[in-house]
Amino acid sequence: MLKEFIEYLLSLKKPEVVEVEGRSYATSSLRLINEGEPDVAAFEVRNLSGLVDYIQSTFDNDKELIIHVESPTKVNVFDALDSTGNRRTYIKAKAMLPSITYDRFLEREEMNIMLQSCFVDNEDKATVLEIISSVVEDEGVTTTDDGISQKIVVKQGVASSAAIKTKKTYELKPFRTFVEVKQPESEFILRLREGAKAALYEADGGAWELNAIHSIRDYFKEKLSEEVAAGRIQVIA
Repeated sequence: MLKEFIEYLLSLKKPEVVEVEGRSYATSSLRLINEGEPDVAAFEVRNLSGLVDYIQSTFDNDKELIIHVESPTKVNVFDALDSTGNRRTYIKAKAMLPSITYDRFLEREEMNIMLQSCFVDNEDKATVLEIISSVVEDEGVTTTDDGISQKIVVKQGVASSAAIKTKKTYELKPFRTFVEVKQPESEFILRLREGAKAALYEADGGAWELNAIHSIRDYFKEKLSEEVAAGRIQVIA
């Protein structure tokens, strides 16, 4: 009796093909057994130089590899397709980036600290910092806002002030990709409102991402020039 019961239970697990209105259905899902090379556990680094060191070491193998620049903050290294059409990922690089707030008004001090710690120095950064640091609220001055630029009041001295007009956009370079490559410069809109609060809005439509990806590609082609020339490394961006 026990034998028959076990055989019955085993028979329930066997997939069958059922015909319903001229169409074939399986009673259970099937999974392909991986007959290719076994998967490997990819490890993660936080910079591009670590990924270059790994490739040049040929520690695990000396196969032909593909570097895929997925985004300004992610890079993956694969090998070629195996017999089952799968790839193995050996190493991943994920950038460590500071927290930067866009599209939201911040207190003047908070914006000042963010600009100084998370943006590369350039002329427009200095200008924005000067504006934010010098803003004063004066009820006797009317603020003009045409939707493109703003007229605001800034300190000129101990007891004087003057109205200035902000630019349409400012060219700024926040840390948005790996530190080994040049940070992409893009346009930002600076807005100010009551309470001496300020906000930055991205205004380049995401073009900076393509520039960053191309910079990462060029970095690998330079650092791995011998491997690329020998055909052992392919860089895709």
